[in-house]
Amino acid sequence: MCGGTIMRYDIQKLDVSHIGQLIVLQQQVVAALEDPAILQPLDEEELRYILEGNGVMIGLFDVDKMIAFRALLEPPIDDEHLAYDISYPHVDKVIYQEISNVHPAYRGQNLQQQMATLIMEYVDTTKHTMMCATVMPFNIASLKDKFAQGMYVAALKLKYGGKLRYVFAKSLVEQEQWQQEDRIIDMAQTAEQQQALREGYLGVAMYQQLDKWYVVYQKRAAKN
Repeated sequence: MCGGTIMRYDIQKLDVSHIGQLIVLQQQVVAALEDPAILQPLDEEELRYILEGNGVMIGLFDVDKMIAFRALLEPPIDDEHLAYDISYPHVDKVIYQEISNVHPAYRGQNLQQQMATLIMEYVDTTKHTMMCATVMPFNIASLKDKFAQGMYVAALKLKYGGKLRYVFAKSLVEQEQWQQEDRIIDMAQTAEQQQALREGYLGVAMYQQLDKWYVVYQKRAAKN
């Protein structure tokens, strides 16, 4: 599928000719952040890697202006592969949910979530059976985005040269079921969350209470 619209915006599957626009949009998004450290933009080499056949990117355009994009990456298999972090044996069947950006002037229209649904139409689930992503703790917008798609926290560890990251996962071929018993943990309590993960709990939701954010951890329900 290619083309169409979300709201009044045109949808395009992106290629290498869009790299310049992608770089500019990322710069605009980073410039508007209170904490630029929560977003790691893709450089030209990384963008080209995806656009030359190692994933898919879609963009939204307001006339000729790119206002948003979303990416999926078929990652190289190396020591940093997220499949190892979630103990998933089929390493070659994992696809990454990569960066998603919306121009600051176009936020509040649910564009990120609509693109998340749309881009999955490009995924061949005979080839990819698991989707993974990493998110920095307290990157609230990105965390909400992942939970809204039914992704869950499968690990919390240092990645990318010592940066603390949640590792999210979601099966593309099975529907997860969860036990009712849960464990609520302050997002700031890294060690407590890591202990829950070691005990088989997975992060399935988050919520805010006063000035704190909490992650809801549950165990998988037994399969019938």
